[in-house]
Amino acid sequence: MRTPCLFSVLAAGLAAAISFNSHAAQKDSFSVCWTIYAGWMPWEYGAAEGIVDKWAEKYGIAIDVVQLNDYVESINQYSAGGFDGCTMTNMDALTIPAAGGIDSTALIIGDFSNGNDGIVIKGEKKTLGDLKGQPVNLVELSVSHYLLARGLEKAGLSEKDLSVVNTSDADLVAAFATNDVQAVTTWNPLLAEIQATPGVTKVFDSSQIPGEIIDLMVVNSDTLKDNPAFGKALTGAWYEIMATMSADSAAGKAAREHMAKASGTDLAGYDAQLAATKMFYSAKDAVAFANSPKLPATMSKVASFSFSHGLLGEGAQSSDAIGMSFAKGVVTGDQGNLKLRFDPSFMQMAADGTL
Repeated sequence: MRTPCLFSVLAAGLAAAISFNSHAAQKDSFSVCWTIYAGWMPWEYGAAEGIVDKWAEKYGIAIDVVQLNDYVESINQYSAGGFDGCTMTNMDALTIPAAGGIDSTALIIGDFSNGNDGIVIKGEKKTLGDLKGQPVNLVELSVSHYLLARGLEKAGLSEKDLSVVNTSDADLVAAFATNDVQAVTTWNPLLAEIQATPGVTKVFDSSQIPGEIIDLMVVNSDTLKDNPAFGKALTGAWYEIMATMSADSAAGKAAREHMAKASGTDLAGYDAQLAATKMFYSAKDAVAFANSPKLPATMSKVASFSFSHGLLGEGAQSSDAIGMSFAKGVVTGDQGNLKLRFDPSFMQMAADGTL
């Protein structure tokens, strides 16, 4: 995951150019896609263990859970109508489907990064302030870029005080091993590998901006409106998986071992990633997060960053170009262009035990 919004504007143009029906008709077969990341491995487990199928059958539908290898491509395919739902971050939900005109709903708030993303410096440099005048290698226009901007803001600096060097996530570890690269911003498991280098210091991480890098299951709003059973089945399956994997039992350990193997690590490695991820194992906790006034405030920060970096589309005149709705009737941005919805109603059903 987290391979960036590098193609956000292109994706937005592509999505906007595609003709969609104003309403998705009722149907009985759906598909969602996901990519490898600690907080999204439960979807692989739920598909492999038949949990998603069980909940889909309960509502008389079928849901295909598809793994894709390219994170941005998965969101592009969702935006183009190839999937009814897709795993993505809050920032990418805004800058790809929503910016492309695809009305989307954050159905499930699964977790937020709580240390999984960080900034690391070599040598004697020990603080964020030491980044001044320095090049920082990262995946440009990704959540790493957002993390850097937020860190600099807290240090009284801005991106103008340093230079950002766009570096593929596939090349970051090797780049950091050279003398030319002194600072990087990245995410786990790359972050853990880089931190293991002798003589480095992590000067900032996502635990210092809790709740701002959020991992979601996003679905097409029209599809959800016309097919609430789709939302109920996905949500019911998710919280059954959460209950299993969070249990201090043999079944819980087996579930996490399954997810670890599917993501290319071992149980210790996967548990370490989970430790830096604030998972909302409880639907009640996810609903509380969705109902908090902090969520609209966070998304306003994300919108400001996205606008300043040209990620809201060529026609965007301000960070309010895209409307977003939240719990309790809160709306930010352009109400006439409402394209991203944080709807906790299905998670509330799970919390209430009414699914």
